[in-house]
Amino acid sequence: MKMPASTVDRRRLVRRHNPVLTAAHPTAALTLGNGDAALTVDITGLQTFPDAHELVPDPHRVAVAGIDGLPEQRVRVFDADDFQIPLRTQSSWGWYRTRTTREFDRDETVTRYDTARGAVPYLDRMGLQRAGDEIADEFAAGAWFHYNPRRAHLGRLALTPPVGRPDRIDVTAVRDPRTELDLWSGRVHAQFVLEGESVTVTTVAHPEKDVFAVSVESPLLQHGWGVAWIFDTQPDDFATFELPLEESTHWERHTPGHWTARRRIETTAYRVDMSTNGGLALRGADATVATSDGERLEVVVSLHADDSVDDLRQPTYGQVARAAETWWEGYWSSGVAVSFEGSDDERATELERRVVLSQYLAAVNSAGSTPPAETGLTYNTWTGKFHLEMHWWHAAHFALWGRGHLLERSLGWYHSALDAARSTADWQGYRGARWPKQTDPSAAESPSNIGVFLVWQQPHIIHLLELLRQEGRGSEFLRTHYPLVEATAEFMADFVEERDGAFHLPPPIIPAQESYLADRRTNADPTFELAYWSWALEVANEWRSQLGLGVQPEWERVAQNMTMPTLLDDGTYAALRTPPHLIRKDHPSMLMGLGWLPPTDIIDADIMSETLDAVWDRWDLQSSWGWDYPVMAMTAARLGDLALAFDALLLPSPKNEFLANGHNPQIPGFLSLYLPANGGLLSAIAHIVGAIRAGDREPDGWRVTYDGAPSPSPSPSHAAAAAV
Repeated sequence: MKMPASTVDRRRLVRRHNPVLTAAHPTAALTLGNGDAALTVDITGLQTFPDAHELVPDPHRVAVAGIDGLPEQRVRVFDADDFQIPLRTQSSWGWYRTRTTREFDRDETVTRYDTARGAVPYLDRMGLQRAGDEIADEFAAGAWFHYNPRRAHLGRLALTPPVGRPDRIDVTAVRDPRTELDLWSGRVHAQFVLEGESVTVTTVAHPEKDVFAVSVESPLLQHGWGVAWIFDTQPDDFATFELPLEESTHWERHTPGHWTARRRIETTAYRVDMSTNGGLALRGADATVATSDGERLEVVVSLHADDSVDDLRQPTYGQVARAAETWWEGYWSSGVAVSFEGSDDERATELERRVVLSQYLAAVNSAGSTPPAETGLTYNTWTGKFHLEMHWWHAAHFALWGRGHLLERSLGWYHSALDAARSTADWQGYRGARWPKQTDPSAAESPSNIGVFLVWQQPHIIHLLELLRQEGRGSEFLRTHYPLVEATAEFMADFVEERDGAFHLPPPIIPAQESYLADRRTNADPTFELAYWSWALEVANEWRSQLGLGVQPEWERVAQNMTMPTLLDDGTYAALRTPPHLIRKDHPSMLMGLGWLPPTDIIDADIMSETLDAVWDRWDLQSSWGWDYPVMAMTAARLGDLALAFDALLLPSPKNEFLANGHNPQIPGFLSLYLPANGGLLSAIAHIVGAIRAGDREPDGWRVTYDGAPSPSPSPSHAAAAAV
């Protein structure tokens, strides 16, 4: 018997979790954006104090190449002071490449691996080094292709003192700050005292255009204070073989209150239009300042992916603010809403806060025209490139929560990348399309001693498309995107090796649990990937059936005859068939075979239950990542243990903490936020609500109220299925 959905006061639910900042801190940052462009602001509602937010290198980090294994993670308690969130303005289209001290060729990055089909080339001549680390010459080419192109920081909006004073003010000069992000309208509203005068700043991003608008009210404006757009030098670290950047700015005045800047970073060119109800004046070569004789100043900044001037029309602050309010009200009013109000469990309010803020962060960072980076459009990690094995974590929840149109925005990139993925497969001697792990808009694979051996991103596009189909897409959707399904399935069916009537995932391979990187030449048959291969090929054939094409026999034979996963001596699932069969660090990826995935013939539910218990009792959570807790929760929900699912999402761990702005820090000095964790949380909540809809009882102490229903509803747990 399914539970009826209950009514949720959505506006009240959302606004009771508005982030409010009352003190400056390196992580006290809020991001405004639309999925394709974003601006991250500090306590002033602008980007006034960039130095206070810059990443500080972790003094305990030991730089290693990581050729023979992942570095050990130091045991530490969580401390927010270990993290910083930089103030950047980024987009899906703004990228640049560095020049180098010598020319590099991709052939320098290649190693050939012996396989049953012959030698197969991989772009693996790159370790775990960051650009500022020492890099041996043998890895220099791989490092350059790994780092380039980089996502660009496009400029900065800052509160600026009058002419004749230092351009930057000290963060301690701001008194009594209160900065609130109103989630329902998409606005940041900052109030503070500066030099004895009140200042009110409201900042907003346009939901459909790469436009940001600011309103400032303060008596300080009559004393020469203003708002500047500043082209900072690119803040990324560079390797010793990369030459200093050539950056330039050319300004063009249209009216006293509307100027255009053409900015160049090496060969990358883009345009910025700045307009104001006051006047504009240059402040050095790379900044212009808007000022006003009155006590109110409005500024609008538009970003454009090329430097041509074909349309000079600028929206007003009011138009941007109204567009944002309409879009965000529509966003929160659509899809699924989940509330834990009325729960007796003292953790319920915190979980609800994480869920609401994760929905906001996903829309801002992960709903663009390309797959997102792990830190979205907030700042660069891995030089701003996106990781396709993470795209499911970033975006699957959009379909599960009834907002699949936001996931659809990125499907065009897969079509544009299909030729490159086919070329990779052909270069390696396979049919179909092999999707890259770490890439950029060009779809070129980044050299890596880990990424190029991962395969769990291969079925993702089938999985994401299937979620959208189940949300309610029709035959036109299937016809449009079937080429992606077909090319992916062709590779998957060709990649396996058949022995004794069973199909295997052969070396070289690294499972989702990357701890096995040193054994890539011998790794075989990772448990999760075996189940994923079988499930995705069955789905690919279901698409063919829906389109009237008939079953593809090879796909069916592989799907139905994937080898069974390996069991450990205690009867639980190993991570893979080959030694070392299980390392209790990093991702417990074998759990994903049931939970993250629906039931398959590959995975036994009772064995998975025992495996979940073993992970819970004996896993090194210090080495985990933020999406591992949703993995445990989804497996628990699929098995009918919703109490354990809630406990997993709220498990105390230094990798499972969420800041006031909703971010989940992971690695000091590098990964101060981790959007796959936010997306994973939302997917896990969809599994929990789906299990309740299917008949599972709410755990003691929890009250789950929802509007709408996750679509598709995850397959019911075995216990619930038996009761229906």
